[in-house]
Amino acid sequence: MSVSLQRMALLLAALSSIGPFAIDTYLPAFHAIGDALHASADDLQWTLAVYMAMFAFMSLWHGALSDCFGRRVVIVSGGATFLLASLVCALAPSIEWLLFGRALQGMAAGAGIIVGRAMIRDLFEGAQAQRLMTRVATIFAVAPAIAPMLGGWMSFHTGWRSIFWFLVAFSGFLTWLSWKELPETLPPAARAPLRIPETLRAYAQIFSDREFFLISAAFALNFNGFFVHIAAAPSFLIHHLGLTETQFGWLFVPFVIGLALGSMISSRVAGRWNAHRTICCAFIIMGTATALAVGHAALFPPGVPASVLPIGLYAMGMSLAGPSMMLLTLELFPARRGMVASCQTFLQVGLNAITAKAIVPLIWGSPLTLELGMCAFLVLGAVCYTLWWRGPRSIG
Repeated sequence: MSVSLQRMALLLAALSSIGPFAIDTYLPAFHAIGDALHASADDLQWTLAVYMAMFAFMSLWHGALSDCFGRRVVIVSGGATFLLASLVCALAPSIEWLLFGRALQGMAAGAGIIVGRAMIRDLFEGAQAQRLMTRVATIFAVAPAIAPMLGGWMSFHTGWRSIFWFLVAFSGFLTWLSWKELPETLPPAARAPLRIPETLRAYAQIFSDREFFLISAAFALNFNGFFVHIAAAPSFLIHHLGLTETQFGWLFVPFVIGLALGSMISSRVAGRWNAHRTICCAFIIMGTATALAVGHAALFPPGVPASVLPIGLYAMGMSLAGPSMMLLTLELFPARRGMVASCQTFLQVGLNAITAKAIVPLIWGSPLTLELGMCAFLVLGAVCYTLWWRGPRSIG
């Protein structure tokens, strides 16, 4: 079984996009879901938080399972489970059933993005791995732009349940395509047996590693700076900016353009700039974006495009830093790359889950508090990266 490099990048990007589609397509339908299922805003926020929490939990196991049984079987079984979960959401008669379906979606959604990273590193090294990682990220960046606009259109014209029927069809197609075309990149001789005590010790070793924790925390905090706007999107766009459910593209299109530009720059400098130089440039870009966002929110009334353009600039810096940070962590434990990718994703998505339920409701009251939240997460990310750089290092 063989597949061209371009087709593999396209397929891995599509598999990675399942997670964003599961979040971004239904955000514009929050009010419609609440009215149909007699659910409060707090109940609806739980549908996001429980998805992220289960995504984080299972992210610890997708990589370990792929290290044991192979990459392909984990991706295919994850896709089939996501299809079933989307069916539960589409047919949900109550908010409780929707929460169950969202939890099941979260358990399965991470298989593609986590195992996909490990597959890239199985096949390539150095600049070539970074280029493929950024190629996947560039293609993947289309999903957050399309998803909310598609979700808003479907919610307005065909009802909120059509969003989950779309996810049934989308995941079904990708599962079939993965089974048919995706190669196995981890030969049986290179697989690590799944022994629970040893697996738990391996997790403890990875999480207790200073370098892994600081780099992964910096990556997670950087992303979380943008994620506050995703989690608060119904409030930010509808209440503060005065937009409708079909106009969520005002937030997500600048974000995607920023992601694509950052990925393009990352691909261009791969092999010419070292990781530290790339990441430092990214922090300068994100810092500039944050200063512009806070300044505008403090001095001017909210509105488009001024309130959303700095978020696109932030996304460009985040996208520039991402591949270098991910590859740095994967180099720390070469024999456990699937598990390392799992741990990295657990930290990121776990932080997203906590943010969605505990932090965002505290700061979505005004654009200024949202931008200050983005600033706080960026500062914490910069602190983590600085501590890694100035301390003892085995990579970089």
